[in-house]
Amino acid sequence: MRRKCDNRVCEAEAQLSRVVLVNTNRMRPPIAPIGLDYIADSLRAEGVEVELLDLCFAESAEETISSALREQAPGLVALTLRNTDDCFLASGEDFVPEFAHIVRLAREQTGAPLVIGGIGYSLFAEAILEATGADYGIVGDGEVALARLVQALGGEDRVEEVPGLVWREGGMVRRNPPWTGALEELPARRRDFVDNGRYFVEGGQAGVETKRGCDRGCIYCADPVGKGRRVRTRTPAQVADEFAALLNQGIDHIHLCDSEFNVVPEHAIAVCEELKRRGLEKRTSWYTYATPAGFTGGLAQAMREAGCVGVNFGADSGDDEMLAGLGRDFRLHDLWETATACREAGLIFMYDLLLGGPGETRESVARTVEVMKAISPDRVGVSLGVRVYPGTGLSGIVRGAGPMAENPNLRGAVVGNDGFLSPVFYLSAELGEDAAGYVGGLVGGDQRFFFPTTEAGTEAYNYNDNKRLVEAIRAGYRGAYWDVLRRVAAER
Repeated sequence: MRRKCDNRVCEAEAQLSRVVLVNTNRMRPPIAPIGLDYIADSLRAEGVEVELLDLCFAESAEETISSALREQAPGLVALTLRNTDDCFLASGEDFVPEFAHIVRLAREQTGAPLVIGGIGYSLFAEAILEATGADYGIVGDGEVALARLVQALGGEDRVEEVPGLVWREGGMVRRNPPWTGALEELPARRRDFVDNGRYFVEGGQAGVETKRGCDRGCIYCADPVGKGRRVRTRTPAQVADEFAALLNQGIDHIHLCDSEFNVVPEHAIAVCEELKRRGLEKRTSWYTYATPAGFTGGLAQAMREAGCVGVNFGADSGDDEMLAGLGRDFRLHDLWETATACREAGLIFMYDLLLGGPGETRESVARTVEVMKAISPDRVGVSLGVRVYPGTGLSGIVRGAGPMAENPNLRGAVVGNDGFLSPVFYLSAELGEDAAGYVGGLVGGDQRFFFPTTEAGTEAYNYNDNKRLVEAIRAGYRGAYWDVLRRVAAER
């Protein structure tokens, strides 16, 4: 219940109830900020007036921020950071400086509190709060946390009790544990806040989440750090409702944003059954990420019958010792069985490789490339060098090895970067100075392989500002980006 107030206080609270959500991601092809869609639903359910400032399509971020914040006079501005960098050693593009610039531009235009969040922010919460000068940050889930912060700033709650809040107090930066409640209790996801139709036309797909969090033990992965180590599911009916909401906007190609769709396989089966029960499989084509661990023929068939057309597996390696060292819970035989399951169900599939981690040698890379050619997935993505994130097992390995600048296995920002905020990668020194050339030679121009760049004579795998991908989507291609590139290559 809202407290009674005099006219002056009521006017201040009314202004605070106007929140501007800012999408700062300007990558191409454009990716719809589904987190802002979800947060808007939660804020509106609490009676908060929400406006969107989407910089993705703005010709000038500076002019757009200036005019929008002056006109809207918000009580709170929330800015999201999806990615801190492009996660590729070959390019190493750092997005944090541009994000900090945008936050400072917002500060110049409004005296309203600035709060930052998003999965990228959550990985480096204190460091990015300091780098941007924002008033608050929110780590982890934003739906409940931002609504609680609005209430707290309006005097209905204590700021210090907002879940996931990061703030300054007494010369220190403090942080609360994130909200980890049941996703099924959140408001219905209407998907009408962001211009998903435009994102579909220019980006070729839309995202949907069936669960959040990951309980796997991969030593490099930031998902458990940013989204939680406990898997929380949405009901199959809620997932199907969101599919239907996007279909009503003309969006018929969907990519699931789960870390791994088949973690909690019973839930994955239930989602498939609900999509099929409603007949949505006749109207949608969807893609997903999945783990080779426990990916059965029965699940593959259920997915295909529910409208799934393609799966991206985090295979990482074709060498059992490397898989064990990376903390994966599957082995080479699982890759073969996964391939069989997909082919029998009629699913196209891709294996993503992550080469260069601790213990990687030229021999283990050669075995991996040989295995990939033998299994022959529809595509193989090659990432050379493993991004180091705080809170992961890999970061512990790096810290335990002594000063970063003296570590022969590290590439990127190794000086003055103890928190790993700037892009830094683990690339086993055993691969030699020309690791990319060595891997390229093993691939031998095989067009099934994607590389971060075209230097190896294969298709570029870095989606950031991928002109061929942008042109294909403009020409009418739809679906997962790896599949769009696969189809474009097949037709050349």
